[in-house]
Amino acid sequence: MRKSLATLCRSNWLEIVCCLLIWNGAASANADQATPAVAAAADLKFALPEIALAFERESGRKLRLSFGSSGMLAQQITQGAPFELFFSADENYVVMLQRNGRGEDGGRPYAFGRIALFIPNGSPVQADRNLRDLAAAARDGRLTRLAIANPEHAPYGRAAREALQHLGIWETLGDKLVLAENAAQAAQFAASGSAQAGIVPLSLTRAADLATRGAFVTLPEAWHSPLRQRMVLVRGAGNTARQFYAFMQTPAARSILERHGFTAISER
Repeated sequence: MRKSLATLCRSNWLEIVCCLLIWNGAASANADQATPAVAAAADLKFALPEIALAFERESGRKLRLSFGSSGMLAQQITQGAPFELFFSADENYVVMLQRNGRGEDGGRPYAFGRIALFIPNGSPVQADRNLRDLAAAARDGRLTRLAIANPEHAPYGRAAREALQHLGIWETLGDKLVLAENAAQAAQFAASGSAQAGIVPLSLTRAADLATRGAFVTLPEAWHSPLRQRMVLVRGAGNTARQFYAFMQTPAARSILERHGFTAISER
C-alpha cells in the first residue's frame, strides 16, 4: 500500500527530529566529557582556579570547579555525583571513596595545609600567634562570635577545634562559635565582620579578597593533626581529568600551591 505524500512528509519529519535530538544529546555528552567536573576542598578556592588556568593555557582543556567541605563532597561522590576528580583537605575521605568503590585507587597526596587566625578590620580582638588575646576577649566580652568551619565534615574546622582544645579554651567558646558550612564560608564570615575573628585556612587569608580586609597570624602546626591533603580520580574519569591529575604533580602546580600558603607534599 502506498503512503500518501502527507504521511511520507510526517515520517521524514519525525526521523529528522529524532536525529537532531540524538545528535544534540551526543554533543552534550561530548561537551560534558571534555569539561569534567572537579570537586575541591574550600581551602583551594583561590589556588585551584589559578592552577586550572595554567593547565588550560598548556593543554587547551577547561575544567568545571566546585568547592565545598571535603566531607560533604565525599558524600556526594559516594552517592553518585558526576565528579571526575576530587581534592580533599583530609586524605581519609579519599580512603573512604576507595573503600566504597568510587575512587579509582588510593590517590596521591598533593599538599599540607595550615590554619591561621584572621581578624577583620575594626575588630576589638588582636591577632596574636598564641591566641592569648582571643582567650581574654572571650572572657571579657570583646569576642562574641568566632567563625570556624563545621568540624563534623570540614577538616579545617577539625583542625581549629583541635587547636582550641590544645589551648584549653574550646569549652569556654561554646556559645560564641559560628559554624560555617565550609572553610571559605568561615573566612567570609570573619572578613565581612559578621564575626570578630575566624580560624581559617592560611591559603584563604593570603588571597587578595581577604588581604585588605584584616590581619592574620599563622598558628603552630603542633596544635593540631597534620592537614595532609590528597587527590583522587573518581572511577570512570575521562582523559581531561587524568591530564589535570598529572599536571597537579608538576613543579608549576606546586609553585602555585606554595604561593598560596600550602606546603608541597614532596618537601615533607
